[in-house]
This record gives sequence, C-alpha cells and structure tokens, in this order.
Amino acid sequence: MVVPWKALEPQKGQYDFSAIEEALTCLQARHKKLFVQVQDRFFSAPTRLPNYLLTDPEYAGGAAPTTNENGLGPGEPGAVAAQWNPEVRRRFQGLLKALADRFDGRLTGVNLPETATQVDLAKDRSGYTDESYFRAELDNMAFGAKVFKRTQFIQYVNFWPGEWNNDHGYMEKTFEFAKAHGVGLGGPDVLPNRQAQMENSYPFFERYRGQLPMVAMAVQEPDFEYINPSTGKPYTKEEFVDFGGRRLGADVLFWATGAPWLHQPAS
Repeated sequence: MVVPWKALEPQKGQYDFSAIEEALTCLQARHKKLFVQVQDRFFSAPTRLPNYLLTDPEYAGGAAPTTNENGLGPGEPGAVAAQWNPEVRRRFQGLLKALADRFDGRLTGVNLPETATQVDLAKDRSGYTDESYFRAELDNMAFGAKVFKRTQFIQYVNFWPGEWNNDHGYMEKTFEFAKAHGVGLGGPDVLPNRQAQMENSYPFFERYRGQLPMVAMAVQEPDFEYINPSTGKPYTKEEFVDFGGRRLGADVLFWATGAPWLHQPAS
C-alpha cells in the first residue's frame, strides 16, 4: 500500500492513519499481511506533501523540483521532499515514529521509496547536493530501523544521483550500512539483465544475498513495457520470478495490479 506523506499528516503534527487501519482490517480477515510504502517523492503533479512543509519558511520550500526520465522516455516534472534539510527530515522522522508507535508489529513491513531522483538544479532553491541527499537517506534508514523493532523496515535502492557503477561508493556503502543496521533493502523494478540496473544496484543484491534481513522487490507497471534484451520480447512472469528470486535473492515480490497473469482465471 503506497501512502503519500500528506495523506498521513494532513496537518502539522496531526496524523491520519485511518486508511492503513481499514486496509489492515480487510486483510487480516483474509489472513493476509500488509506492507506500507511511505511516499515522499512524486514523479508527476500534484506534490502530495503536507502544505505546512511547502509554505512555512522554516522548511525553505520543503521540496525540490525533479525531472523524470527512465528507459521508456521522459516523464512529467515531479518533486522530492528536501530530506537533506534537517528540519524537513526531522518532520519525516516524526511521521515514522508515529507510525511505529501505532503499527510496529502489526504491519509486516514499512518501506521507503527508491533512491533514484533527478533534482532540477536550475530550479532548485533547497540547497540540494548529491552528498547531502545520500547522507540524509542513510539517516532515515537508521532511524526507521531504530523505531520499527518488530516490523521489518526496508529502503528501496536502485540508483544514486551523481553516481554510476558505484563510482562514488554510494551503492556499496548503502548495502554495508543496511547490513550493519538491520535494514531490509529492495527496489522498484525487476528488469532482468537490463544494463542500467546491472551497473548499479543489482550486483550488490547478488553480493549481499543472505546478509540482509529482508529483500523485497516490486514489479511495477512500467516493467511490463520493457523488452528483455536476451529475448527481444516483453518479460514473462517466469523471468521476473527467476531473476528476482534466484539472482537478486528477493524474499518478497510485489506485483503491480496490471500484471496480466493476475487477470487470468485461476488454473
């Protein structure tokens, strides 16, 4: 369940967890478990961050504008919460603490979204740098693992801004940090043998297999549009499962609801 920050904190310090409670009630009656992704970045408008974060001078705008491009082409402009601003990060960690107070042990997992972001430096007024962003994300990882003691805390990691093929050491430091702090890792895409991923997070999932408390990978809607470079055809369910589990060591695979096999009659 992906929940925007604004939906969880509609007013400063006032939290609304009713949607999560409703989902838990529904799922527990069916003997199923719930993961919640706390969304602090948006790849198209609107920016669903709390209004106070965007308007109160204390937070210096609260967010940075982003450009969004992937292997399928350019996307709409978006925004990412300015986690590198200590006051913004303090508010975000306050939300994680409130979630833990309410749901630790009741949720199976809580995860933060992908590390990839593309801040529009020409328009940014938040003081963003690649290094400050990286440090802020590690700080949130450590905080989440501290407050969620019975619910697994997970960080999605795919790319780091300003880095390619671990040339700044960010990716390796992320996996080592997660191992040391008991943070699970995962990613927003399972794209077997795709070069961009193979030169960033995927080799580290293989290297750290069995050393992390949990690996959770998501097969998202765009993944069904990519072509497998090995076959020249769209990826199949079997290829997603084999690569995600065997190569990347995923304990959990999340399927986007658009997965074709979810709309076929049960065999």
